[in-house]
Amino acid sequence: MATAENTLILDTTKGVVTIELRPDLAPKHVERIKLLVREGFYDGVTFHRVIDGFMAQGGCPHGTGTGGSDHPDLPAEFNDEPHIRGVCSMARARSPNSANSQFFICFDDASFLDGQYTVWGKVTSGMEAVDQFARGEPVRNPDRINKATIAADQA
Repeated sequence: MATAENTLILDTTKGVVTIELRPDLAPKHVERIKLLVREGFYDGVTFHRVIDGFMAQGGCPHGTGTGGSDHPDLPAEFNDEPHIRGVCSMARARSPNSANSQFFICFDDASFLDGQYTVWGKVTSGMEAVDQFARGEPVRNPDRINKATIAADQA
């Protein structure tokens, strides 16, 4: 059961997406997500890479997939959680220890990613909003996160 401290709320251009954070699976990644949310890092950031039947990726400050936060990259916290519909996982470069701020939400089963990317959460409501995100690599008129908050911080 998700607590308010481990509930991420993304107010997107297509609706509200609620994500249960899983510090039991990836404590350092969840800590980073919360830090970036509380810094306002994700506010206004686009879903720059959205592939039908695969995933929606966001979290790049440039909207291109080329950037991250000013914080150091994270060590991999690969786990046994499967990449299935609604799972949130960290994007990274070729190095396993290169995750920083970019993440993706799976549309469907992506089991070929299992054990190679860090799963840190799962959508508990609002997946229909994610399903409506504009598609593309890059997306021409991308959807964005208007505001990201941790439920415990909401007044």
